[in-house]
Amino acid sequence: MSASENQVAASFERPGLSRRMAAFVYEGVVLFGVVFVAGYFFSALTQQRHALQGQHALQAFLFAVLGIYFAWFWSRSGQTVAMKAWHIRVLDRQGRPLTQARALARYALSWLWFMPALLSAWLLDLHSPAAIFGCLTVGVLAYVLLTLIQPQKQFLHDVICGTQLVTQLPTKK
Repeated sequence: MSASENQVAASFERPGLSRRMAAFVYEGVVLFGVVFVAGYFFSALTQQRHALQGQHALQAFLFAVLGIYFAWFWSRSGQTVAMKAWHIRVLDRQGRPLTQARALARYALSWLWFMPALLSAWLLDLHSPAAIFGCLTVGVLAYVLLTLIQPQKQFLHDVICGTQLVTQLPTKK
């Protein structure tokens, strides 16, 4: 990061880790509805009769739907529904809104939250839901702890993408 990028990044107030994690949990609640509706739409279109029928196509479809959801919100207003509720906005390092390309890159890299844990579960040949959930929990906690060693306390995918989370308080009327 250049000196001018450091000055721009320092001019914004950053949300604390607890607020970012609260938004993360709230986002999961919102995404439950998005995934439910998208899954119902997929099963209706494909005449899916069994949960394992077309499983990989459904996963790819949901990956695309979530990518569209995040890229659309991040490139339009910089905030998803959960981020708006917790007064968090995503910007690039210069303080500008994200382009669609950067928003899609951020979405793809945000899977770093889960991919190492899922890869570990696969390599360890874990099949029990409890073991997979435990692996995911440890992976997410390790990812969160990585923010403590970052100079500006950012998540790894934000550092790689050149994005930052900032506090966006509502304007008084």
